[in-house]
Amino acid sequence: MSIESLRKEYKRNELRSDTVSPDPVKQFRKWFEEAMHADIDEVNAISLATADKKGRPSSRIVLLKAFNRKGFTFFTSYESRKSHDLKKNPYAALLIFWKELERQVRIEGRVEMISARESDKYFDSRALESRISASVSPQSKEIPSRRYLEELWVKKLKEINDKKIIRPDHWGGYQVIPDRIEFWQGRPKRLHDRILYARDGNKWVISLLAP
Repeated sequence: MSIESLRKEYKRNELRSDTVSPDPVKQFRKWFEEAMHADIDEVNAISLATADKKGRPSSRIVLLKAFNRKGFTFFTSYESRKSHDLKKNPYAALLIFWKELERQVRIEGRVEMISARESDKYFDSRALESRISASVSPQSKEIPSRRYLEELWVKKLKEINDKKIIRPDHWGGYQVIPDRIEFWQGRPKRLHDRILYARDGNKWVISLLAP
């Protein structure tokens, strides 16, 4: 079978501008809760796109760990490629796709680091193995071998010896503060529903987009 012949007809749901919430975060919460009940694996996996100072884009999957009226939060190494991009160009785009519901959400906006206290709180909630990995991994840097990384991990485990692992300074959270949020619902005949929320000062303006 050729790639060109791969097709799927979308017909599970519809999205209407007269029934969505006037608040895009409330609308996202509604969809997220429905996705959580839809037996979706890694329901909070979200694509994060950044660009460097020359505009060269880069994307990767991260895990959405919190969201509220201010923004959408993820965690990473502050020494990673994405973090270096954000230092030079503090804007990003998020994309979450729930194929089981034939839905996607696009989020765009400015990115800010969250407080050290918030990062500490989340770091302390992680599994021991994940905290060790965050502490020792030189994320996005070249390493000589897999064995090198595993040896760093084992060495750190021996060092802590039942002591609390303190969040390293090079690891923490970011929050995407949205100015555009778009909801997409797959529909038959490729006439998909697209509803855009665009921030205008302190309010959100809703518009219907062509697929």
